[in-house]
Amino acid sequence: MIHLFVGGSELHGAKVGATDDLDIYGIFIAEAADVLGLNPTEHFVWSTASDDRRNGPDDVDITLYSFKKWAGMAARGNATALHFLFADGTATSAPLWSKIQEQKNIFLSKQSASQFLGFAENQLKRIIGEKGKGSKGSRPEYECAYGYDTKAAMHCLRLLYECSELMKEGTITLPRPEKDLLVEVRSGSWTLEKFEEEAASLRASTEAAAASSSLPDCVDVGRISSLIAQVHLESWDAAR
Repeated sequence: MIHLFVGGSELHGAKVGATDDLDIYGIFIAEAADVLGLNPTEHFVWSTASDDRRNGPDDVDITLYSFKKWAGMAARGNATALHFLFADGTATSAPLWSKIQEQKNIFLSKQSASQFLGFAENQLKRIIGEKGKGSKGSRPEYECAYGYDTKAAMHCLRLLYECSELMKEGTITLPRPEKDLLVEVRSGSWTLEKFEEEAASLRASTEAAAASSSLPDCVDVGRISSLIAQVHLESWDAAR
């Protein structure tokens, strides 16, 4: 293991009381045979919850990616993968991870905007009924209390705020500077109409930020591939 952190709402600063499960994310360096062999080890997923029910506050989810798998996701601009680069407040990391973070800019590009915007759009469509409810169904505890899925609304706005900051500043602040606003949304203080207006405004400003961003249009795959090789060789040499 070279990087391990607490994710989910706690990472973003939008946790409300004892309502969330514990999400743990991490990165590991696989053995040489598991990277170069015929059956590469790419990830490990474990949960105290079954596949047919939504997690409760006593549940724990663990998601671990091999460094190669994570690097590929981050190179494509995957929002979850990019959080790994900025999750310092809830993280414990090996010295090797610091070397990776020193080169984190090679994973950042305008290309990631489409990933963040697409993820935010999916959350919005679920709220207004244009898309399915997700792998584990709806959130009746929010929908019955507030008339719509306010947790999904919170995540929608969070993703737009993160994308805008990434496009403008080349970073993602965690926990979010807007955490009080996000908690308000999640707690049902906003009407659905107010949320939709804010989401539309944020999307427009985020698209403008992406268009004028100083980030490169796409990542340098060659540099990322070199880093992947360097990290594996250094880790394997140290283990001898």
